[in-house]
Amino acid sequence: MAAAVAQPTIALVCSDGELIVRTGTGDRSAFEKLYLRYARSVFGLALRRLGDRGRAEEAVQETFASIWRSASTYKPERGPGAPWLYGVARNAIVDRSRARYEPPAEAPEEPSPEAGPEESAELAWASWRVHRALEALPDREREVIRLAYWSDLSQSQVADKLGIPLGTVKTRTRSALTHLAEFLEGELE
Repeated sequence: MAAAVAQPTIALVCSDGELIVRTGTGDRSAFEKLYLRYARSVFGLALRRLGDRGRAEEAVQETFASIWRSASTYKPERGPGAPWLYGVARNAIVDRSRARYEPPAEAPEEPSPEAGPEESAELAWASWRVHRALEALPDREREVIRLAYWSDLSQSQVADKLGIPLGTVKTRTRSALTHLAEFLEGELE
C-alpha cells in the first residue's frame, strides 16, 4: 500500500524531462502527469492561434499523441522538457492551421420539407407498386386513369378526348380504381 501512495508523490516532484523520458519507456502514469500539467496551456495556445475550439481540441489531441509516439527521441542533455513539449505542440498547431478548414455546420432552424431517406424509399416503393398495378389493368381502364391522374383532366374532358360518353368514363374509372385496390391489397398479403 505504501508503494502505491509513494508513486504519485514521485510523479509530483518529477521534472518535465523525467516525465518525458519515462513516457518514452511506455510509462502511462508519467504520460498522464504530463497531460495534466500541460493540456490546458497547450489548449489555450492552440485556441489563440487557431481561433476555433474544435480545431484547438484536435491540436491538443495531436500534440499528446505525438508526445506518446516520440517521447523516446527526447534528449534531456539538450534542454528542459517543457520547450520540447511546446515544440511538439507548435508543430501540431501548425499542422491544424494548414489543414483544410471546414466551418462547423449550423443546425437548421426548422426541419427540411424534403422527404428523408426512409420516406423517399417508401415513396419509391409505393410508386413502383402503383405502376406495376397500372400495367395489369386493361388498356381501356388504364387510359382513363392516365388521362385523369397524369394529364390532370376532368372526367368530362376525358370523355371528350376519348370520344366516349361521360357515364362510360365514370364506369371505367370506378372499375379501374377497384382493380387497382384489389391488386395492391393482394400484394400486401
